[in-house]
Parts: sequence; C-alpha cells; structure tokens
Amino acid sequence: MRPELLLFDIGNTSIKLGFADRDKMLTSYSLPADTGQTADSLGLALLALLRHAGVEAESLTACAASSVVPAFDPLLKEALARYVGKPLYFAPGDLPIPLRNLYSRPEEVGADRLVGAYAARGLRPDAPALIVVDFGTAVTFDCLRSDEYLGGLIFPGPLTAMNALSHETAKLPRVDLDIKATEPAPGRDTCTSIRHGLVFGFVCLVEGLTGRLAKNLPVPCPVLGTGGFAPAIARLSGIFDLLAPDLVLEGLRRLYYEMK
Repeated sequence: MRPELLLFDIGNTSIKLGFADRDKMLTSYSLPADTGQTADSLGLALLALLRHAGVEAESLTACAASSVVPAFDPLLKEALARYVGKPLYFAPGDLPIPLRNLYSRPEEVGADRLVGAYAARGLRPDAPALIVVDFGTAVTFDCLRSDEYLGGLIFPGPLTAMNALSHETAKLPRVDLDIKATEPAPGRDTCTSIRHGLVFGFVCLVEGLTGRLAKNLPVPCPVLGTGGFAPAIARLSGIFDLLAPDLVLEGLRRLYYEMK
C-alpha cells in the first residue's frame, strides 16, 4: 500500500479517516469527533494511526477534508501542521464541487452531503438520477438529476432515535440494534420490541421515502446506501442498488485529483 492522501470525513459523532491513492480508496478508520481534545492529542492519535496503517507521513502528498463541525476544523489544521506536515484542503472551500446546487440557500447544505452526492455521480455516471441515503447522526436522502443537486430529506439516525427514546422515557432501556430476524415480529419483551421497532422501522422508512422521491425523478434512479447502518438495511431489503461504505472519502479523493 502506497497511499498519497489522508482523507477526513468529519461528522457530529465520529471522524472517518481514509488513505487513498490516485486510483482508489485503500483503507479507512474511525475516531470520535471530540472538540474538547487538544491539537497535540489529536496529532499523536493520527501518528499512532499512521503507524498502524504502516504509512510514513513523508510519503503523503496532501490531506483533504469534509466537515460539518466548524469547531473541529482549526484543531485538525493545527494537528496536521505540527505532526504530519502536509497541506490540508477542505471541500468545498478549497476543493470546489462541480455540481449545480439548487438549494434555496446553497450555503446551508452540509459539505458531506455534497461530496457524497458528487462521489455517487462518479460511481454511476450514466444514471439520469440518483438517490443517496447516508446513515450517520442523521439519515439524509439526497437527490441528483444529471449534475444537479436537487436537495433532499433529513431524519434522525438510528442511534439518535435510540438515544432519544431511552433518554426521554422512564422505563425504556438503551439496547443494541443487532438482530437476526429477517421480518418483524410482535415483541414479547421490551428489548425485542425496541430492536424490531427501530430496525424494521428504518427499513420501511428507507423503502418508503426513496420510493416516493423517485416518483419525481427520471428513471432509472439507482439508490446508493452509505454510512454505518446501511449494511443492516441492505441485509433486510433490496432497496440499495449499491453499497458505498466510504462514499464521502471517495468523493474527496476524486475532488483532489481532479483539482490537480
């Protein structure tokens, strides 16, 4: 593995990091998005990650990032400057995204949504329309028509819903969302009731909303799934035409090399 890029997808809950070369993503990791840490603690964590991946900082060409956490950005800049010593490019500020953004207020769209949409267009260039479903702190549904970003929908993510349920009720516990069932069944205990309700609820949510959104888009309209919960949905539904676990990182890779 001879990576040239260190990539960062900075979300509200976690940071996904990846190594890439000109041709493809090579590997990825995940760290907590802790804005309370110091640049030194983050820099040392990055050095440990580089050692684990067998990558020398000197071998890297640059770093690229998408962020929806403005407070984290200066922390990352300082950590990379002190411990990695490679330039950092942010999308869309330093890496313009070649999509026509049709949001009423284009600046309100999260960078991750635009970068992911751009990556999806690159993965399915011949499709007249696309829907990207990204599972994170929120679930986002983003719609593309040709090279136009049309906008989308935002819904609480599975863990956000789980946390809200356990926090706002006196007797409902916080449970994991791992299930073996392939169809929902009436739960005979509270934990099963919550698991089946949330997991199959999100299956129905994705199937229902993508179906309704696709009615107003050209066909064929492939649906791409990404984010931590997407494989769980894919096991229970055939709604996704493609699973792309590192979609935002892939978008950053493409944007950097197209800029160059």
